[in-house]
Amino acid sequence: MFESLDAMPIWVPIGLVVASLIAGLVDSIVGGGGLIQLPALLLVPGFQPVQALATNKVASACGTITSSITFARRVRPDWRMLAPVVVAAFAASFGGAVLAARLPAGIFTPIIVVVLVGVLIFTLMRPELGSRPRDDLGSVSLAMLRGLALGLVLGFYDGLLGPGTGVFLVLGITLVLQADLLRAAGGAKIVNVATNLGALAYFIPLQAVHWPLAILLGAANLVGSYLGARLTMRLGARFVRWMLVIVVSALIVRLVLQLFGV
Repeated sequence: MFESLDAMPIWVPIGLVVASLIAGLVDSIVGGGGLIQLPALLLVPGFQPVQALATNKVASACGTITSSITFARRVRPDWRMLAPVVVAAFAASFGGAVLAARLPAGIFTPIIVVVLVGVLIFTLMRPELGSRPRDDLGSVSLAMLRGLALGLVLGFYDGLLGPGTGVFLVLGITLVLQADLLRAAGGAKIVNVATNLGALAYFIPLQAVHWPLAILLGAANLVGSYLGARLTMRLGARFVRWMLVIVVSALIVRLVLQLFGV
């Protein structure tokens, strides 16, 4: 594996910067940027999957921190509801990262495809989904339990695999915490910061991060995330919904091709 950027062919860092910029843009709107950035890292000569996953987490963390700050300035987060999700997601992501190097990720791909198809059908059949917040969460304690469950499931998934986590978070916060799509998109970024940091708490001591690439891609991801968050703030929930449909469809196609070795 190349230890420095100088040792790499010039096409490697240039291609990765472009991929990371686009990934940050897509990820900040509705999630799914990992399906662009992670496969690009896996194409780097000599990169092991765990190194690609760890480096991807650093770059993604830069983007999600940027977009979450941008969202929080415009759409005030409901910390009472988000805090349990964030705490659970951080812890579960660490656990998922521990298993990431031990389990063949390919066994989960068919399951993810089925879930994403269900998400796509559900979103298309519910045009009112996330158009406005709802107040039928029940008691605060019940809402917190729902948030904990959501954080545990999606945090573990992000630490273990990761593709589509942002999409699942947007849908989860919309359905489980009854937020509108705009607030769900902002909340998803905050939770995604926690899942990235939770996984990195394991990957960094493991020395799995390629820091020169991580810093370069983090800067590109940061720029893309800032642009995407500003675009989402301007265009609102309807834009988020259609981006959700487009990204989920792209994820399904990408994963099906992966299943067939394309």
